Amino acid sequence: MSKESVIVEIRAAEGGEDARLLVIEQFALYSRYMARKQLQYDVLEQRPNILIFRVTGNDAARAFHNEGGGMRWQRVPPTERKGRVHTSTVTVAVLREPTPAEVLINPSDLDYKTCRGSGAGGQHRNTTDSAVQLTHKPTGIMVRVESERSQHQNKETALSLLRARLLEQQQMSLAQKHNGKRRNQVGSGMRGDKRRTCQVQNGQVTDHVTGKKLSLDKYLRGCVDDLWG
Repeated sequence: MSKESVIVEIRAAEGGEDARLLVIEQFALYSRYMARKQLQYDVLEQRPNILIFRVTGNDAARAFHNEGGGMRWQRVPPTERKGRVHTSTVTVAVLREPTPAEVLINPSDLDYKTCRGSGAGGQHRNTTDSAVQLTHKPTGIMVRVESERSQHQNKETALSLLRARLLEQQQMSLAQKHNGKRRNQVGSGMRGDKRRTCQVQNGQVTDHVTGKKLSLDKYLRGCVDDLWG
């Protein structure tokens, strides 16, 4: 076993408010999965449409290597008053976190901005310029982090996220047959572009890559790898 770290991004795709709620619920089941695998995690960024967390521990990459893709949920949302079943989608991307030596960033290539935090987190966070937005000028890749109270902490987190995305881009450039790796992981986010379907009314989860099925109850308890081939 090897000790390593990966970055996992969960983003709301289709479904409006329900998709935003599902970002939190997808993370909740992953947290139970990580507890089963004795993995540690820390949330790097959380906003209404996205939650990004770092996973560390023995074989962290293996634990998430089959989780990239569109997660389609069919259910009656908590906000639905007429009992209608909605279809909502979140996307999951899994990125290896490189060391600073693996991905060198020229400071002059960075456009660095600070601004006030936009989410929950107390008066301090919303009245000080602690949020950080970094843009890598040669590639146009932009990351924004506002999860920490400290501007310095947010900058370090933003640099880690930027390195992960730059490494991913480098890998795609080196292997053109895998071009669009992240898009292949997350898909378009459209309802028909999916890795997995969770049918709440039937209590069943189907993985469309492996063809395996699992009870929704077990899936929500974090038995994610039971769906792998």
